[in-house]
Amino acid sequence: MILVWLLGILGFGAVATWAVGLRSPTAARWTTLGLLTAGLILTLSCWSETAAWSAVRPTASYWVRELNWPWIPALGIHFYLALDGLTLILIVLTLGIGILSVLASWTEITTHVGAFHACMLWVLTAILGVFLAQDLFLFYFSWELMLVPMYFLIVIWGHEHRVHAAIKYFIFTQAGGLLMLVSIVALAFLHQRATGELSFNYFDLRHTPLSAAAEWWIMLGFFVGFGVKLPVVGLHTWMPEAYAEAPTAGSVILAGLLLKTTSVYGFLRFALPLFPNAGATIAPAAMILGVIGIIYGAWMSFGQTNLKRLVAYTSVSHLGFVLLGIYADTILALQGVILQTVCHALATGGLFVLAGIIRERTGHRHLDHLGGLVTEMPRLGAAGMILIMAAIALPGLGNFVGEFLILAGTYNVNLPLTIIATAGQITAMTYALRLMQRVFHGPMPRKWRILDLNVRETAVFVVLIAFLVWIGLRPQPIINLAQPALDHLKTFESEAIIYPEPS
Repeated sequence: MILVWLLGILGFGAVATWAVGLRSPTAARWTTLGLLTAGLILTLSCWSETAAWSAVRPTASYWVRELNWPWIPALGIHFYLALDGLTLILIVLTLGIGILSVLASWTEITTHVGAFHACMLWVLTAILGVFLAQDLFLFYFSWELMLVPMYFLIVIWGHEHRVHAAIKYFIFTQAGGLLMLVSIVALAFLHQRATGELSFNYFDLRHTPLSAAAEWWIMLGFFVGFGVKLPVVGLHTWMPEAYAEAPTAGSVILAGLLLKTTSVYGFLRFALPLFPNAGATIAPAAMILGVIGIIYGAWMSFGQTNLKRLVAYTSVSHLGFVLLGIYADTILALQGVILQTVCHALATGGLFVLAGIIRERTGHRHLDHLGGLVTEMPRLGAAGMILIMAAIALPGLGNFVGEFLILAGTYNVNLPLTIIATAGQITAMTYALRLMQRVFHGPMPRKWRILDLNVRETAVFVVLIAFLVWIGLRPQPIINLAQPALDHLKTFESEAIIYPEPS
């Protein structure tokens, strides 16, 4: 029942937060913070159990915890939730980023505060549902549920061009989601034709016999659905606007959780294991798209004048590494994908918090109106320097380990793409140096008289940087926790470890 409680605390707690916010905005903030903290404590209570389970690599059970209730039996739909090491890492990340988002936007949101925090909680509930669902109907339900509250977060509390950004976000993600729905229904019907039983169960569908053509087209629906939210270059055009126009908390959740993390999980948990042959066929093209994204994202970042759009395009670049590692499909590359996913969420989330603080203090987010801030805000300058170092994967920080493992795992699969991806880091250096110079150094366009980070804001950056350093120096605990799932997901090679289905 711990998995149900986890969803219930956030989902039903959002209603209480909204009600409390009608009377006291401050009470709504504290209620949200308390609910997320309670969920994090509940999740961390499973950490030692999951670590012990991952250490022995059990063959008797695929999941650490699972719950399977009939939901719509006539259609073979179950309320099926399950937890393993990979899921636990992403849930802890989700709740942690959620807490930091609340703290970062403590004074930014002044209107409809209760509704704002209720939408945040509903988004986070849907994200947890995506990670826990092992019934593809429940997975799609949670996937689409993320869309609605995030749309309102952008369109109500966003910046100047929020309506256009929100509509574009809605259209792109809804179109990708509908393609994935068609693929899910087609897969379920083909399973029924082959077995006589209609089911959306993950394990049942993994054993569905498919022709090469059917597997290819169904896989393509999943690829586009996940690719829109990653985003894969070419499907990314909605993303810079949504990132730039969302409020700080919305940008952090979008960049750290809603898009990258859920889509990476979708590729790893569903797209690769369900369609191993089609996945192996599309792998070279997907890896090329990843490398194009690395170069393109870095190049576009260099040309941006809007601080949040600049950070948004860095995500396109760094997530190119993730796509490259996913379809390299070696153990080293997949380990790097997990570390890069976690560390990029922390580093990019921190940069969006930084951008939100700068806008709140100065009223600007364009580089032409900024400069010399390190004089007035030395603590923010120090935090920004470390986060930028993490974003370009300098040694000693978690992003370096993630990208190094991805490149090492890709080396024997495709050497030319590995070389090009490595060279892409040179372009990343240029936008990083430009960002640091234009925002914190150089002449001040006006005589700023602004306050440096307060205790709450300092705590947010200290936590983010501490985890980036810890993962950079000691990544093995996260790798060990996710390793059983990664062994199971490494589908393109014959030595992949296959666990038995749960009884």
